[in-house]
Amino acid sequence: MTDKPAPPPSRPSKSPPAPVSAVPRTAKTKAAGAPKPPSSPRPVRQTGPRKNQRTNPAVRRAPVAAIAPKSALARLLARVDWMHVRDRLTQYAYLARMHRPIGAALLLWPTWWALWLAAGDFPPWGTLCIFTLGVFLMRSAGCAINDYADRKLDVEVQRTRERPIATGKVTPREAIAVFIALTTLAFVLVLFTNKLTIELSFVGAFLAATYPFVKRYTYLPQVYLGCAFGWSIPMAFAAIKGGDHAAFVAALPLCGLLFLGNVLFSTIYDTEYAMIDRDDDLRVGAKSTAILFGDADLAILGVLMVTFLLAMLMVAQRGHLPWIYFSGVGIAALLFVWQQWIMRGRDRDACFAAFRNNAWVGLALWVGIAMGYALK
Repeated sequence: MTDKPAPPPSRPSKSPPAPVSAVPRTAKTKAAGAPKPPSSPRPVRQTGPRKNQRTNPAVRRAPVAAIAPKSALARLLARVDWMHVRDRLTQYAYLARMHRPIGAALLLWPTWWALWLAAGDFPPWGTLCIFTLGVFLMRSAGCAINDYADRKLDVEVQRTRERPIATGKVTPREAIAVFIALTTLAFVLVLFTNKLTIELSFVGAFLAATYPFVKRYTYLPQVYLGCAFGWSIPMAFAAIKGGDHAAFVAALPLCGLLFLGNVLFSTIYDTEYAMIDRDDDLRVGAKSTAILFGDADLAILGVLMVTFLLAMLMVAQRGHLPWIYFSGVGIAALLFVWQQWIMRGRDRDACFAAFRNNAWVGLALWVGIAMGYALK
């Protein structure tokens, strides 16, 4: 009996692939709803809501406070070109010579002489402030009207061709406006004094407005300037003593003597100033005491200086000033000698230095007056 052949080894049967998930659909749904383990929080990017996206009222941001509407004044100031305003004010300051206070000092010292002499001591603070501010305002107003009057001459003179009107940086109409504004401010200050001072202020305003035109008709504009600059002297006496008519009348001799002394003082320093421009003035047709005196200018100035010092010595007698005042007169005399010495060659720079030196003359005399009353 023969053996039957052994059957070949059986191959493993291929079973169908198991389903992706043997979990029932319902169980999967329940598993998806089961809570997941906590994970580290991711930073939330703060972004605004998308268009047409509704935001939760509970987490909606608080509304920004409404901006109050600007007032009419604020809107007006916002439209102002401040750079232009700054430029105009700078040019007006140059027009008024605010960068050169020497002229204000020459007007200030005689005004302070009058205030101290009228009061016989330190003047009232209110009156002192009014006249000090008024000096600076009226001096600036005088410069503005002077440049307006000389607008056609300044372009022909070497020293003045860079002035604002001559260069076209300020128009003549603007110069008139500056003059009116400064004069008005000075008049407002005068309103805080008495009636007599207010009445005298109109004469002072007339002298200041007409002085620049005098040089076209007379060789004595420096004398007229002395009257214009010195008008603060009777106004100071009126402000101190105007309330008492008898006291004001009694002080008139001292007031008149001081006024005469200031006319001499102004003629001295303004003649020295005119000597700087004498050649140009001759060419353009302007008149001055420097042209009138000619080659005798230094000698005539010497006579004026001596006469002025004599007038100030007489002021000491009228004002009952003690001996220390005479030290101020002596210093003023020495300063005049120095001016004569440096001007001997009639050099322009020397004449200008002598002109500026007169501020020290006025200061020396005021210190003498103030110290005299302080030590009396």
